[in-house]
Amino acid sequence: MKSILVIEDDSTISELQRDYLEINGFEVQVAADGEAGLAMCLSGIYDLVILDLMLPKLSGFEVCKKIREKQDIPILIVTSRHEDIDVIRGLGLGADDYITKPFKPAELVARVKAHLARYERLVGRKDTKNVIQIRDLTIDADTRKVFVNNEETVLTTKEFDLLYFLASHPNKVFSKEHLFERIWGVDALGDIQTVTVHIRKIREKIEKDSASPDYIETLWGAGYRCRG
Repeated sequence: MKSILVIEDDSTISELQRDYLEINGFEVQVAADGEAGLAMCLSGIYDLVILDLMLPKLSGFEVCKKIREKQDIPILIVTSRHEDIDVIRGLGLGADDYITKPFKPAELVARVKAHLARYERLVGRKDTKNVIQIRDLTIDADTRKVFVNNEETVLTTKEFDLLYFLASHPNKVFSKEHLFERIWGVDALGDIQTVTVHIRKIREKIEKDSASPDYIETLWGAGYRCRG
């Protein structure tokens, strides 16, 4: 049974989430503030985190950042805010997806199932090209680790998937729309701005100068490609 951690200070919302997730076969635990949620998450027993952004004691942004420093599990942020900058910030800190309040419980359950299934496929994936080497960049598909100049750099699940996909097709240009469908899924809810955010975060982690990248190039009006 998959274990879900809900970090939400509104008990009405967290109880609704727990009820629907438990009905669908998940084990659910709830934390009512950021500090408690982070401590519970770092125990390492959860398969996915549903994280509210506006939390007491420690904000959802900080919780997301600290989880990503230690763990590579799906994070679904839930926010009552409608400003794009909050969504972009959450995705930039390592969240995999977002859902805006008010939401339909069935939609939340569907998102959870989709991200768990995708994560299992990606983690369990075997590939004939287990290690990709591009100059000083090494990408290991089996361990899902990335090294720059032999030093490991930690990528989130979606950052790794995006980098691996581009590196697996060197010098080929992919549009934002294609990358969004390939990495997030054709039925994923969201927008292609997610791709831009993740490309920026990847560059910050693997490039000597993210403003003048050696690996992930932008072709204005066309998309992105990985220089082989």
